[in-house]
Amino acid sequence: MTYVIRAQDVGKKYLISHQHRERYEALRDVLAGALRGFARRSDRRDAIQGENAATEEFWALRNFDMEIRQGERVGIIGRNGAGKSTLLKVLSRITEPSSGRLRIRGRVASLLEVGTGFHPELTGRENIFLNGAILGMGKAEIRRKFDQIVAFSEVEKFLDTPVKRYSSGMYVRLAFSVAAHLEPEILIVDEVLAVGDAAFQKKCLGKMGDAGRDGRTVLFVSHNMGAVRQLCERGIVLDGGSKAFDGPVTEAIEHYQVRVLGDADGGSVNPVGFAKPGANVPAWLRSVALIGNDGVPSLSVEHEHGFSVLLDIEIEESSKDYFSALIAHDTYGNNIFFSTDEDFEESPIGDAPPGKYRYRVSVPGKLLKPGTYYLTPMVGLRRKGKIDRRDSALRLEVLDTMTRRGAKQLYRSTALVAPQLGWSLQREEADGSGK
Repeated sequence: MTYVIRAQDVGKKYLISHQHRERYEALRDVLAGALRGFARRSDRRDAIQGENAATEEFWALRNFDMEIRQGERVGIIGRNGAGKSTLLKVLSRITEPSSGRLRIRGRVASLLEVGTGFHPELTGRENIFLNGAILGMGKAEIRRKFDQIVAFSEVEKFLDTPVKRYSSGMYVRLAFSVAAHLEPEILIVDEVLAVGDAAFQKKCLGKMGDAGRDGRTVLFVSHNMGAVRQLCERGIVLDGGSKAFDGPVTEAIEHYQVRVLGDADGGSVNPVGFAKPGANVPAWLRSVALIGNDGVPSLSVEHEHGFSVLLDIEIEESSKDYFSALIAHDTYGNNIFFSTDEDFEESPIGDAPPGKYRYRVSVPGKLLKPGTYYLTPMVGLRRKGKIDRRDSALRLEVLDTMTRRGAKQLYRSTALVAPQLGWSLQREEADGSGK
């Protein structure tokens, strides 16, 4: 299998200018300066700017190596500012690398921001032909694909309207449709798909999946780990402009969540330890951890697999009114479930003597649909509420595996959860009446 993209020690450097003021000027200094002649004042300003101006080198991408084979679907993931968009711009030939060598074989179609390659004064119809021409397509080829492009984008009603009047969703639908249907050898898509609605995002993922199966190469940047897992086979993690990991997509996502995000905000390491919230707290959370069915700590689980949350609690004063709880919510703040140790009986720690305890909360598989969730543990007192609550202590990624095996999705609707319910069918017995 041939390589269509090969990057060797690629770097991209930008120069950032800073303006420093070496000394504070009081109001009297400003007034005194205003009395001086215009020429002298201009000379002084130029001199100060020349002395205080500073230029800093910023490497958005450094020492980057990568080889991508024809037909691979590769997810590029990383924090904001990690260098993902810079890498895609270099690969798209929008900007030239400052160092290293880059070889690309095949026609590249890029969708890096809303309306890439569109002219705002032209209509949707005219922009289809313009964008196709930019991609190197002939007029006959564009006409042959025209109806498919329009049907996929769902903007037929506004096809002869200048695109400057389009909403951001209409813009991205048409832009993606053009890029995907003109059959480039390499398709590069940035986080721009987040602008579209959920139904259109699914269409786009399906289209990119088809492109990969047809032997075309897809590079996909997204913060939606479920979408990356669904579409891509390989993942590359960027951190600080350098490549931090390159390998199977599931391992890449795990590396990103545990190593990169954990180092960044301290709220995504696994387990998470806590300090005592106050001197006079009768009970508090010592740590929280998430483990998979195999007993291994993990911040990502397959949709079909269950997982457990371990809550370490220290009780310093006995009370019959203790309770513990676990809350899961999505990225929009919707509470997905709330579970307490009192769901079936009295709290086990309600009459426990002082000491250290561990809860194990078991969450079944096929409950949460693929996506990102946050887990909040809590210990409290009845009638008084929380004593210690740790909001969004763990970030959980539920990964999509069903579609990769060709099974039907259980979570196509807008429902918040995706449980697999039991269905049975029985034939009614004849009542003997002949009816």
